[in-house]
Amino acid sequence: MTYALTEEHEMLRETVRALAAEKIAPRAAEADEREEFPWDVYKSLVAADLHAIHVPEEYGGAGGDALAAVIVIEEVARACASSSLIPAVNKLGTVPLLLSASEELKAAYLRPVATGEAMFSYALSEPEAGSDAAAMKTRAVLDGDHYVLNGVKMWITNAGVSEYYTVMAVTDPSAGARGISAFVVEKSDEGVSFGPKERKLGIKASPTRQVILEDVRIPASRMIGAPGTGFKTALATLDHTRVTIAAQALGIAQGALDYAIGYVKERKQFGKAIAEFQGLQFMIADMGMKLEAARQLTYHAAAKSELAMHGQPQKDLTFLSSAAKCAASDAAMEITTDAVQLLGGYGYTREFPVERMMRDAKITQIYEGTNQIQRMVMARQLLK
Repeated sequence: MTYALTEEHEMLRETVRALAAEKIAPRAAEADEREEFPWDVYKSLVAADLHAIHVPEEYGGAGGDALAAVIVIEEVARACASSSLIPAVNKLGTVPLLLSASEELKAAYLRPVATGEAMFSYALSEPEAGSDAAAMKTRAVLDGDHYVLNGVKMWITNAGVSEYYTVMAVTDPSAGARGISAFVVEKSDEGVSFGPKERKLGIKASPTRQVILEDVRIPASRMIGAPGTGFKTALATLDHTRVTIAAQALGIAQGALDYAIGYVKERKQFGKAIAEFQGLQFMIADMGMKLEAARQLTYHAAAKSELAMHGQPQKDLTFLSSAAKCAASDAAMEITTDAVQLLGGYGYTREFPVERMMRDAKITQIYEGTNQIQRMVMARQLLK
């Protein structure tokens, strides 16, 4: 019963689905085509308090639990994967603060996120430090009561539109992963700039850019947690936020399955709807089965995440969050590919949404740890 949906969860799903149908889905194809961040969608999510539902009430947020965050991301992604990165990345950027920051830092930076004044991104990866994140080169050097940061962060989602960034940097080069610390960097800090937008296969309406740090001087009070704890915080964060990527994958897959089902019921060949052909029925059955299996695993992981965020250690959270992310993203890629197949030639065109969903699904197998890394994480947990 730990992840049975409450009446409030079901009402939340109805609310998000209605908003997505009215405000998000009609904009999805255009935003993808133009590769423009959908500010109108952001404003709609803020107005409904769905842009960062996870922020606790004491910081002005809605105080939604991990399952509520999953539902929001899932339902938004069902309409537009790029837009689902608004609540997903706001959570990714702020979980390090929720886990490790001082009360002063939480109050200063979580409130603007809760009110919609600012978005929060997460800067861990670098050009030469992707899967091997501990190999990062970005440095933070103490200078009096300030740190001076230099380096380049790569693949940063919503870079340039977010006001705040959780940045991991090396404070003690001799200590390896234990010499990495976490900081809050503001877009307006002198020396912060952004690379050009990456030209991507999918999630085109969410900008992905380098964050460039050149002699960025920030107060030492903006360190998240103690010196040298940044990499530990980064890994703990991913235990929670891999679940949100699983949720995004679920939404993309559900959108593709829903559209494909509607299509096969209407499309006629050989004198009858193609939904009546057993070969296609088997495809639909497999798509639904894979999706529901991934959903149950994701909701279970979300329940574990919520317990862990409230101080109840969950020994299997690392395994479950990796398993959910891996299973859901693999399922999303398979389901969207089959949805394109079910639509035939139409599925391959931009006149129908499933080709966009297929393109969007691919990134869920890559970011926040490739699925090959997830399998390594799961194996380590099982072999402990």
